Amino acid sequence: MHTDIVILGLGKTGLSCAHYFKMQGIPFVMIDTADPLAQVILSKAKIIVLSPGIPRDHPIIHAAMQSDYPAEIIGDIELFARAYQGPLIAITGSNGKSTVTTLVGEMAKAAGFHVGVGGNLGTPALELLERKHALYVLELSSFQLETTFSLKPSVATILNLSPDHLDRYSSMEAYVSAKAGIFSNAQKVILNRDDPLVIQMAEKNIFRLTFGLDSPSAKNYGLIQEDNVVWLAKGDQKLLASSELKLLGKHNIANALAALALAESVDLPMVSSLQALKDFRGLAHRCEWVRTYQGIPFMNDSKGTNIGATRASLQGLTESIPGKWVLIAGGVAKNADFSVMKDILQRTCRALILIGEAAEELDSLFSALLPCIHAHTMEEAVLKALKATQSGDGVLLSPMCASLDMFKSFEERGEVFKAAVAQLKDIKKNR
Repeated sequence: MHTDIVILGLGKTGLSCAHYFKMQGIPFVMIDTADPLAQVILSKAKIIVLSPGIPRDHPIIHAAMQSDYPAEIIGDIELFARAYQGPLIAITGSNGKSTVTTLVGEMAKAAGFHVGVGGNLGTPALELLERKHALYVLELSSFQLETTFSLKPSVATILNLSPDHLDRYSSMEAYVSAKAGIFSNAQKVILNRDDPLVIQMAEKNIFRLTFGLDSPSAKNYGLIQEDNVVWLAKGDQKLLASSELKLLGKHNIANALAALALAESVDLPMVSSLQALKDFRGLAHRCEWVRTYQGIPFMNDSKGTNIGATRASLQGLTESIPGKWVLIAGGVAKNADFSVMKDILQRTCRALILIGEAAEELDSLFSALLPCIHAHTMEEAVLKALKATQSGDGVLLSPMCASLDMFKSFEERGEVFKAAVAQLKDIKKNR
């Protein structure tokens, strides 16, 4: 078996690449790392299309690169870039990228654009090409950016950077370097001035706008407080009162500001963008209100799969309740340094309900700061969380960890949480 093109990986992205080549009439071979002939097949390939879940330093790739004529290694976004050079918004970051990607897509639709939204979120990028869109909005992961070289976004952003995927990257610097690829050929960039890593990443001579939670300078996006009202603003122009947003939390205000800056950069009208922003209710599993039971709000942030996401959620939600949060956390740790969370957990949380593989590690780090209560199932975690609350408190699922020890995905974890909350019945509690 021999072909110039080999797709390595049988997941959703690999299948989208296979479908793309089939529609183009281009011969290919599709294999997995466990295939006994994989090394032989890869050693003869001219192009290896690598699924994002497989790292470039995987032993089977390393072996293939030892041949006399090593293959070019690319990913699905590189294939997309070679096929399409039109208007494109590219979005990455440690947290918030799915919310911002979806929100910008809604702004484009509100402006009457035929828009394709996907990438790392929802529909794979290559499948979006099957319909002729006037604009594409792509969420891109660091894994996808590792194998992307030709993408030329009309505008690109890195929303924020915090430690993540350190089970795959050798250091935070390596992770940041992978993210930085999104700026390589961008015509414009949107920078988060509240993030010291992000603000210094783009070339000085490129067109840039910034967003942040402080008062903005001319043409940039931020917040203005006037007469006890907080306004989303561009320069000194007040755009929308934050109270009109259906999204909760300061981190979501930052996401809204980023979306407005991205929309402006491709000339979407401000009026329709603001209307889309007012209508937007957010995404499932991302600081999603589930139910208020016995006066206790239950929030589903199952997408909080790293410490940066959970920190952002706690910071953003802390003013939403008069009391503190009982946090359900745990799962697959991904080599995260949880110790950096001590300050915010002590400041914003009443107790921790610990689940999954990381429960013992989290207990050892935080039990001296606040009560740590173990649960073996999500149903048990919800019950114990409710019992740990006091008047004015809330319950937040934001695990700081991946889900694959107990669930198929963060989506399933969130759905199980929501089902458990829905089943709550009156429990006598000592407040």
